Amino acid sequence: MIKVEDAIAIIEANSKKMPTKLISVSKALGYVLAEKVISPIDMPPFRQSAMDGYAFTHSIRHQYDIIGTSQAGDHSNIKLKNTEAIRIFTGAFVPDNADTVVMQEHVMANKDSILIATMPEKFSNVRPKGEQIRKEDIVFEANTLITPAAIGFLACLGITEVEVYKKPKAAILVTGNELVQPGKKLKKGKIFESNSVMLEAALETIGIKKTKVYRVKDNLKATKNALKSILKKYDVVLISGGISVGDYDFVKEALLQNGVQELFYKINQKPGKPMFFGSKNETLVFALPGNPASSLTNFYIYVSPAIKNKLGFTEIHKTKVVRKLNSDIKNSTGKTLFLKAKYDETKVTVLDGQSSAMLNTFAVANSLLIVPEDIQEYKKGQLVTLLPID
Repeated sequence: MIKVEDAIAIIEANSKKMPTKLISVSKALGYVLAEKVISPIDMPPFRQSAMDGYAFTHSIRHQYDIIGTSQAGDHSNIKLKNTEAIRIFTGAFVPDNADTVVMQEHVMANKDSILIATMPEKFSNVRPKGEQIRKEDIVFEANTLITPAAIGFLACLGITEVEVYKKPKAAILVTGNELVQPGKKLKKGKIFESNSVMLEAALETIGIKKTKVYRVKDNLKATKNALKSILKKYDVVLISGGISVGDYDFVKEALLQNGVQELFYKINQKPGKPMFFGSKNETLVFALPGNPASSLTNFYIYVSPAIKNKLGFTEIHKTKVVRKLNSDIKNSTGKTLFLKAKYDETKVTVLDGQSSAMLNTFAVANSLLIVPEDIQEYKKGQLVTLLPID
């Protein structure tokens, strides 16, 4: 049995980034850049009007003759005299020798001339060439997550493809003779299986949209055969249940018989102690406890950072927060505790219902309160460390 921090370090050391691929910008949402992106153009590529109004050369004059119009998409070679102006619209090309745009609300106009009632400062309402970014500047550094705004920015620079890290293929293997799929009749001695949909949803929050779910009975041969096939196809395998030391827990033995290297088994924590982490070739294997709260706790602490590392994120761990404790906590276990909790701007409250089999508390929690193994007691009002959760 190892310490929490040692388990985290082992997982980090073994979760390598995925290979890369070239992908269309329009399909890149949620991927992470594998290399920096350089701007091929200035943006804007010409001086633009920031307002609907009139472009002119700034002077002490207030009256100007109108000699033309510049709409968005036009490129006019109009040369303005210092007595002339043009009608101009937002986003339109500003003539080379115009330096200012006056808002139309600040002008009295007829079809031939304007009188500026409120004179703007020189250079007002003109977006300089390259105001957003200059040609050859870095658009995004490597390891940047591609968001909707990022896609829009790349597209406005004319960039159609980017190099990204591939997303790992993930599978979930659910074990347990007692499990029944939701929607089917629940017989005595059976429970509805919830871990697969829970873990699928958790994977989706970090960018893994497609996950294959397999199910197997508590049988060594069946578990071994299922894993033999799964380990060949996927980059990350999550196993739910069958990893403790009961007479019908066959997962560890089946993994070892399939050539999975054991990197650790059991962590000095509560909940979530009976967890196995191993690898075969480049495939990572997380055998999680069957109890739902234990399984989800270990997902947040261990699985999520490992997958984020494979996805290419620089920051793979959520930023912890510190709050004042709203009640006393005792820890007589000698283990690291992860307690479902809810925090606001100033304080944190430990929630009732901390059993590893119960999800109702998890469903309303927004954090896990961390009590290190060497801390026996926290008093009300003390500062404690929290791991925010989705």
